[in-house]
Amino acid sequence: MNTNYFDHLSELESEAIFVIREVYSEFENPVILFSGGKDSILLTHLAKKAFYPAKIPFPLVHIDTGHNFPETINFRDSLVNKFNLNLIIGDVQKSIDEGIVKEENGINASRNYLQISSLIETIEKNNIDGAMGGGRRDEEKSRAKERFFSHRNEFSQWDPKNQRPELWNLFNGKKNFGEHFRIFPISNWTELDVWRYLKKEKINLPSLYFSHKRKCVVRKNTILSYSKFITLSINEKIIEKEIRFRTCGDMTITGAVESKATNYDEIIKEISMSKYTERGNRADDKRGDSAMEDRKKEGYF
Repeated sequence: MNTNYFDHLSELESEAIFVIREVYSEFENPVILFSGGKDSILLTHLAKKAFYPAKIPFPLVHIDTGHNFPETINFRDSLVNKFNLNLIIGDVQKSIDEGIVKEENGINASRNYLQISSLIETIEKNNIDGAMGGGRRDEEKSRAKERFFSHRNEFSQWDPKNQRPELWNLFNGKKNFGEHFRIFPISNWTELDVWRYLKKEKINLPSLYFSHKRKCVVRKNTILSYSKFITLSINEKIIEKEIRFRTCGDMTITGAVESKATNYDEIIKEISMSKYTERGNRADDKRGDSAMEDRKKEGYF
């Protein structure tokens, strides 16, 4: 990695830490939305840097669908114990049991959409007024519309046409009672930036991100990890493939890529040559042209 790229990563790091410190100074009950994926792990690392040697002052909030990768849950618990962090869990299964949301049925059933209700309930229950996430503008077209400080109304809804200007790194955190903000400190990072920074900082990740053999189901050109949460159609078969994941989410919708990349250097090379975005293999984003934006308007991450 050349010196110029180190400078570029340093600038991105400084910007993100500046935003994280702004969140701490402007909000009363801020949190980090933690999925166990690479971006939320990176965000947690940046928060640690921002306040070192003090403890990270934000709780982690994880919305547990009950259909998470076991590797993700194990990594989450290990990280919480390592850094003595507070963990708040929103339970989708609890929302289903209480009749707040209804479980989807059929071959394409997923709990991904059901996370919205659990997230909103968790935000309201804990009086959260600032929720930091690992969203980046290069991931998906609706996320490209987000500001660093993204306002949500009293119903946790997002209006992409009513965004506040952010000039000269001035962020407007003013809100009315019951409203909150979603904040995205790594908005300007690319997937390649993330991986180069992870390598530079020697940040550990769940094994999901590195090539491994796994039982899979190929559905509509998407490679899904086979689990008890997936209902097979008559013509679908379970096959073993050498894969890795570029994103991390609900097992029923998170697509993998065939890969032999087992370390940071190989992944960086692979991403540099890829013609597809990391969310291009997510089944939830294929439900419609505006699937992500529609979910975000209703309160999704």
